Amino acid sequence: MSTDAALRPDTDRTAPAPPGKPRRPRMSGRAPARPAPVAAFHSVSAATAALLGLVAIGALIHEPVLIPPLAASAALVHCAPALPLAQPRSVIVGHLLGAAAGYAVAAAAGGSAWAAAVAAGATLALTTLARTPHSPACATSVVIVLQSPAPARFVPLLFGATILLVLTAYCASRIRRGAPRYPAYWW
Repeated sequence: MSTDAALRPDTDRTAPAPPGKPRRPRMSGRAPARPAPVAAFHSVSAATAALLGLVAIGALIHEPVLIPPLAASAALVHCAPALPLAQPRSVIVGHLLGAAAGYAVAAAAGGSAWAAAVAAGATLALTTLARTPHSPACATSVVIVLQSPAPARFVPLLFGATILLVLTAYCASRIRRGAPRYPAYWW
């Protein structure tokens, strides 16, 4: 510990704890409790089933439907169903705003990594303004800028995939008794 750090009270590790409060080490986290094994298995298996469904649809129509941002969305809706980022409004509208930003930036600036970063920032701004926070939507705009998928095919598939993720989360939350209900709100 440096001498500057030793003089600041917030870094003094030898100070006694206030009366009535147990002393906690500085590095202890405030992470949520580990879920029960049954709850964890339920969430993970439901998310995996939804993603496998996207792969199966893609195989049937010979189009890639599962893209990395949708896997992140599945994790949010199944494992953190109460978060604002996981609500249907945020999942569906967030990805559509990400697609719009991705196509707009790609049209204006091309398909470079620089443009992809701008598209992600634009998506973040749009989703914030629209009150539809969904971090995977930023990745959707990056995928669009870097991969240049045809909008007439990509956007309907993206929309359908987000609807499927929301519906599977809705159904999964009603299958297991005691599971948190999804969604917390629809719109």
